[in-house]
Amino acid sequence: MGSVVSDPALRDPAWAKRVAWASLALVLLVPALVATEFKPWIFFNAENIKVTSRFLGDFFPPEIGAEFLRMVIVEAWRTIAIASAGMALALVVAIPMTLAATSVLSVSSLSGRMHALPFIVRQALRWILIVLRSIPELVWALVFVRVVGLGPAAGVLAIGLTYAGMLGKVYSEILESGDTHATTTLLRNGGGRLQAFFFGLLPQNATELTSYTVYRWECAIRSSAVLGFVGAGGLGQQMDASMKMFNGGEVATILLVFMALVGLADLLSAWLRRVIQ
Repeated sequence: MGSVVSDPALRDPAWAKRVAWASLALVLLVPALVATEFKPWIFFNAENIKVTSRFLGDFFPPEIGAEFLRMVIVEAWRTIAIASAGMALALVVAIPMTLAATSVLSVSSLSGRMHALPFIVRQALRWILIVLRSIPELVWALVFVRVVGLGPAAGVLAIGLTYAGMLGKVYSEILESGDTHATTTLLRNGGGRLQAFFFGLLPQNATELTSYTVYRWECAIRSSAVLGFVGAGGLGQQMDASMKMFNGGEVATILLVFMALVGLADLLSAWLRRVIQ
């Protein structure tokens, strides 16, 4: 057994580098855990176990009254509507900015170096995308609740702006990381930017773009739960009301509905990937 392990041919050639990186990660992680006061052993404290058990016990049984379920179904539909409308707004903002900010679609860069004005425009657009995604949707929701009032409209605007920045960044990275030969060939032979996008970039990146878009729609559904706590409508607002009333059964039912919505989004993503492929 010892001879097999010591055989140079069976030894991992990168083991020293992996050990070094793992050690470095550990050295960086330990101070971070100390700084965040991460103490997992407090979960096993007898008093904490009793409090946790009592809290979780309030979730059972879930509320299944006909009137409450009817309200949850309506709010679930409103949550889907908030997420879908927010994603639609995000796409309206992100797609044009992505096309303008993607260097692969720049005609001036075909010579090897992008001209100054297109470069400045693209950098400005990238900074706008950074600003949009750097402000959490919760902050946008607080702003829009004051502007448009309580309700789903604030959630749609909050998701639309934050997710526009996220989609624009990732879309650009996806388009620029793939094979760009077909795109540059179209541009060199007189094709327009839209033609280069639709016939060069989009076909080979459609699956990844679709998968990420559906994933973001799934995240938008989850975000609506948080936005509801500041009055942006949907199931989140109802969950906030149930938690304030200490009604764990209603909270459990709402959480189960959220799980079902996320599961449906995952099934939709898998179906779309099969259709595109």
